[in-house]
Amino acid sequence: MRKAYEHCEQLVHEADKDRFLASLFAPADRRAALHALYAFDIETARIRTLAHQPLPGELRLQWWRDVLNGERAEEASANPVAAALLDAVAAQGLRRGPLLELIDARAFDLYDAPMQTSEELESYCKRTSGNVLASSACILDPHASAEPAVHAGIAIGLTALLRAFAWHASRRQLYVPVAMLARHGVQAEDVYAGRGGPGLLAALAEMREQARGHVRAADSRGALSSPAVLPAILPVALVPLYLERMERPGYDPFRTAIEVPQWRRQWALWRAARRR
Repeated sequence: MRKAYEHCEQLVHEADKDRFLASLFAPADRRAALHALYAFDIETARIRTLAHQPLPGELRLQWWRDVLNGERAEEASANPVAAALLDAVAAQGLRRGPLLELIDARAFDLYDAPMQTSEELESYCKRTSGNVLASSACILDPHASAEPAVHAGIAIGLTALLRAFAWHASRRQLYVPVAMLARHGVQAEDVYAGRGGPGLLAALAEMREQARGHVRAADSRGALSSPAVLPAILPVALVPLYLERMERPGYDPFRTAIEVPQWRRQWALWRAARRR
């Protein structure tokens, strides 16, 4: 099992440096379980990229459902992420329901149908990143309230989608709600064609404010005030940095890379941890 957890740690280190850095603030005996949970999230998030077509993607999602439901034990033991996840679920007493919700939500990623409303978008982020943060908070403190973690997760999820906007548009994926775009005179085909103008910028600004609203909600509910769950929630401290990058002069959602230097992210995480 040690090698399975080491595989998860390496995967998180390579694919999600922010969460890896935040996990270093967790007690040493809880980091492996966090890495297993994050690796599971990474694996399910990239299914469309690996599967290319909806049907193979649906089959892969079903495989993860079967694993969490106690089936395919032999196959799961041969997959380091699945093996580590099941071990973490058992050892930490994690609820499987939120993880199954995440799998169901990931089915949206497999198809080209655009997100329709802000409510649908929030539900997607709650069931994916919200459930991951709530589960990671449970690993650190089984008695912690899930509500602050869910708000933080939604904020992080919205920000991740904003950062990936150009990449998604190039694949005809649209997470900015159609209703939100329509309010600003933009259609989905405009986005796929690489245009949108001021209307698109206004819609993206509205989505950024949606993310900030969840940061405020998480903070008002003490998301970063509990030392025990802090390492799970800590990445929400990076949300303002990414959103600010999108508000600089000359921002082009189709061409501007939304990056923050690693030293700056490390400093922000350390400062947020020290303040609490």
